Amino acid sequence: METTCLTNHFLIAMPAMADPNFSRSLIYVCEHTVDGAIGIIINRPMDIRLAELFARVSIPLNEGSPTERYANLPVHSGGPVQTDRGFVLHRASHPWQSSLRVTDDISLTSSRDILQAMGDTGEPRDVLVTLGYAGWTAGQLEWELAQNTWLTVEASSHILFNVPSETRLASAMQSLGVDFLNLSDVAGHA
Repeated sequence: METTCLTNHFLIAMPAMADPNFSRSLIYVCEHTVDGAIGIIINRPMDIRLAELFARVSIPLNEGSPTERYANLPVHSGGPVQTDRGFVLHRASHPWQSSLRVTDDISLTSSRDILQAMGDTGEPRDVLVTLGYAGWTAGQLEWELAQNTWLTVEASSHILFNVPSETRLASAMQSLGVDFLNLSDVAGHA
């Protein structure tokens, strides 16, 4: 079975998705290879703001500085894997200690140095911070796609960084020309 690489694509959970970890989720696929896939849920803000997360790791956000704009950004639940670990999806602007280059423009970083830079300089400007990620073993995502669990569409950095969390799913669906409410929860039905 030939597999399409879904790196830099959105996965849109179909209405029949029974797993509460992924029901009504929009996932940005950061890496998809024959060995598996990793992604970040981008439409599940938690009840924690970046200011609180930065305080927990002893990184100040200075009032009145460029770093202050991060304070009220939500931290997202990125998925059920390593929920105690932070991940920063961001515009690729600098080689951080632990980064995965997704595209020429987007990276996923999990090292403290990016948080320190955010606190010190306010860079990178476009960020989405999560706790946890979603992961698939070899062949698992392909099987789920064959079961009609996900819709896929090429990702948009505008949706990632400029659209509010609560409307990202609808925006991704619009890019497909589909209304989520019109989807059937049974494969093969309109």
